[in-house]
Amino acid sequence: MQGLHLTADLRGCAVDSALMTTPSALRATCLAAVAAAGLTPVGELFHRFSGPLRDGERDTAPCGITGVVLLAESHLAVHTWPELAAATLDVYVCNLGADNSARAEALLATLVAAFAPASIERHALERGAAPATPVTAATVATMATKQWR
Repeated sequence: MQGLHLTADLRGCAVDSALMTTPSALRATCLAAVAAAGLTPVGELFHRFSGPLRDGERDTAPCGITGVVLLAESHLAVHTWPELAAATLDVYVCNLGADNSARAEALLATLVAAFAPASIERHALERGAAPATPVTAATVATMATKQWR
């Protein structure tokens, strides 16, 4: 269950970039980045959203994409918002049996470079680390009686 979860919020992305509105371009970039990082894709889905209805007609303004690559090591998710010149990246890798942290970092760095944003907000979360104190039935019962704020 141990793993590394990386996220990046990208702002100031080039709105006219195919990565923002063309699923095939985003797919090719994501799969190339996954391969370059040494990770293993096992499935994928890239969906372009359509504009809202206005006066009975579909708005033809460029709409964003949600793309997901299922990895043998876990997943990559990308969401684009051309109307906001923004994208979000989510990379999670399991580290059980092998440390894939460097691969996750490489994947994220490649995608950030591809989007070339004006600003980036990054977060890293170590997931599933063993608790400092073993959790027992008594600990769980005590936690259940406390109010969490």
